[in-house]
Amino acid sequence: MRIGIDLGGTKIELIALGDQGEERFRRRVNSPRDDYGNTLAAVTALVHEAEDRLGERGTIGVGAPGAVSAKTGGIKNSNSTWLNGKPLREDLEARLDRAVRIANDADCFALSEATDGAAAGAGSVFGVILGTGVGGGLVINGRLLSGPNAIAGEWGHNPLPWPAEDELPGPACYCGKHGCIETWLSGPGFARDHQVHTAEQSDARTLVNRAEQGDTGVRRSLERYADRLARGLATVINVVDPEVIVLGGGMSNTAMLYERVPQLWGRYVFSDRVDTRLVRPKHGDASGVRGAAWLWSLDRG
Repeated sequence: MRIGIDLGGTKIELIALGDQGEERFRRRVNSPRDDYGNTLAAVTALVHEAEDRLGERGTIGVGAPGAVSAKTGGIKNSNSTWLNGKPLREDLEARLDRAVRIANDADCFALSEATDGAAAGAGSVFGVILGTGVGGGLVINGRLLSGPNAIAGEWGHNPLPWPAEDELPGPACYCGKHGCIETWLSGPGFARDHQVHTAEQSDARTLVNRAEQGDTGVRRSLERYADRLARGLATVINVVDPEVIVLGGGMSNTAMLYERVPQLWGRYVFSDRVDTRLVRPKHGDASGVRGAAWLWSLDRG
């Protein structure tokens, strides 16, 4: 049995998978925000509940925002800032009495969709998270690439490419810079941009629903978003040239992006045509937690 845990900023989710990837158990609880000790306790309780229910001990994979630092062994680059600097892997291993594998949450999403999801069978897959933050993961021939700095695929903290004058210097980012892709393409970034242009305050989900019902003001905001997403993904295509890009996170539920972004990215990709496919995730919001479980099944680079 493989147990996967998605350690998100707002929720912690556990899934237990059987040998063929079938779901055997799944549970979600709220994240104890800004409380590292209670975060460890919540994860431990979920694992014990799953194993008690199923009567079996499993391997443990965890998807978390950020990455494990090779320098300190602690978490780095996490927008769940209460994890930064903490020895998450070692602390969980001590509590659960077994080895624990940890990968970036976007890496887990990419691995899930490349393994048995929307990009199954593709030789190169870039998985994108467009949620509270923006992340990415890269899978080549079924292998998750992490890189020597554990930041492969972290496109969200590059600057927005080809910025217009009114996009400079860009919003402040928690990483200390301005104008990161994350500040534009996250759900809060989209809502902020809409507020700047309309003085209307709302959350991203509500705005997308209104756009789908024909709200022209929100549609204009979504058009700006689609162009920025096209620019951001064009740089990924120019460097990596993946066969498939899979979108995840809350903004991935915006239907118009799958038609509009491929119409726009040809302006920015260094090619006479673009054959990369932009697709929805097969496993939806379960992809990240499934990918965490698969960390014990596939080789990683």
